[in-house]
Amino acid sequence: MEKLAIYAQIIIAVSIVIVWVFRFDNIVKEFKQYGLSDLVRSMVGAAKISLATLLVVGIFYQKVVFVSALLMAFLMVCAQLAHIKVRNPLKKYVPSFLLLVLSIFVAAVDYGLL
Repeated sequence: MEKLAIYAQIIIAVSIVIVWVFRFDNIVKEFKQYGLSDLVRSMVGAAKISLATLLVVGIFYQKVVFVSALLMAFLMVCAQLAHIKVRNPLKKYVPSFLLLVLSIFVAAVDYGLL
């Protein structure tokens, strides 16, 4: 199960980097659609990239994994609520939902529940 959690940590981290670095123009549009400020967008981006980095660090230093995964899950719940608020189509919910599930899985494995 630990190997699957490591793979999940990598998938989360790579996904965050792809979305927040290489597809940043989409993020700008989405945050405008949500009615959120540039400051909030920057804070969320910094938090997600930092947490993604900590999940990768957690492969080698396990003490950071649980909190990082839970905080990432919290941000993904917030993303789901933002999609609900603006009534996006279902396909817009899928990426953050999958990252939410992966984050909860990583936290559960690290905590010893799975």
